[in-house]
Amino acid sequence: MKYYFIAGEPSGDLHASNCMKELLKLDPAAEFAFTGGDLMESLTKKKASIHIKNMAFMGFIDVLKNIGTIKKNFNTVKEDILKFKPDLLVLVDYPGFNLRMAKWAHEHRIKTDYYISPTVWAWKENRVEILKKYTNNLFVILPFEEAFYQKHNHKVYFVGHPLIDAIEQKTPLFISKEAFMKKNKLSDKPVIAVLPGSRVQEIERMLKIMLDVTTRFKDYQFVVAGSNNLDRKHYEPLLKYNIQVVFDQTYELMNYATAGIIKSGTSTLESALFNLPQVVCYKSGGLSFRIAKMLVDVKYISLPNLIMDKPMIKELVQDDLTSENIGYELDKLLNDKTYREEILKEYKLLKDHLGGSGASKRLAEGLYNDVSN
Repeated sequence: MKYYFIAGEPSGDLHASNCMKELLKLDPAAEFAFTGGDLMESLTKKKASIHIKNMAFMGFIDVLKNIGTIKKNFNTVKEDILKFKPDLLVLVDYPGFNLRMAKWAHEHRIKTDYYISPTVWAWKENRVEILKKYTNNLFVILPFEEAFYQKHNHKVYFVGHPLIDAIEQKTPLFISKEAFMKKNKLSDKPVIAVLPGSRVQEIERMLKIMLDVTTRFKDYQFVVAGSNNLDRKHYEPLLKYNIQVVFDQTYELMNYATAGIIKSGTSTLESALFNLPQVVCYKSGGLSFRIAKMLVDVKYISLPNLIMDKPMIKELVQDDLTSENIGYELDKLLNDKTYREEILKEYKLLKDHLGGSGASKRLAEGLYNDVSN
């Protein structure tokens, strides 16, 4: 069978590549075409029709600035799909682009499944009707999403969270902590992991604020997880802080760190799965934030808090994201033993909610069953 995957972000590249691996076990003759990143390219030995480096735009204003590029990407993908003639189109997250693609695919009678639900439970609930009308099946990764979509009479399957699989696969391959420290020229001080995101705008808005706390914690070393999707020049300001940046080692960094300063997004859940106490950071452009605040109806911005429906980890959003507030929370994470242990207990409960390992396998089985019928 022929499968066309559309992923537009690093997390989508990870989850789609793991699904492809499982599909090849069920369908050894499977053929793939896709938009995505290095992981998908490495697995398939093919080039993405568009690399995620040219697809990741953050916030309303950034999208408006890049509307020409987005339209060009959309047309490129449409042409590529028609040329490839897939048996199944698999849309992975990336809703602003993929919901439009679902409608187009429906008009061209291309069978389409959606993996990783758009956050319609947070805003734009009318998007549920788009999903119902234009997709065959919806495969969700958060436990509360299944009940939400069932309420709307859409075919939905909770497959569990793919990060559990990704982490279980990679953890046995980690080098030792000593080797990690030596490889990256780190001292023997405990590590604070800093994850500022994988978009230029995130680095520009948040990294300096995150790192202005370093002088308060001289007994620790701060290490930034760099993104290969960005030009290395964006990390040059770190030189004045004498801070190391590591690439392709984010999971090892999370595993060996004592605490983390983490940008809101998938990395907050990854940190929780690595039992890394964290403070969550988010800052967008002022206008984008005001628009989002009017439209979005959620109590929390981090995945652990959303899943557990309580403030188990501290979130610093927009004007609350200051170096002083980061420093205050980081001090608690490092020095308040009771506070730290309570977070670790909540992490254990969180893992129980996520459905265990095997998400990528369950997804692949669902996709294969759909395309075979």
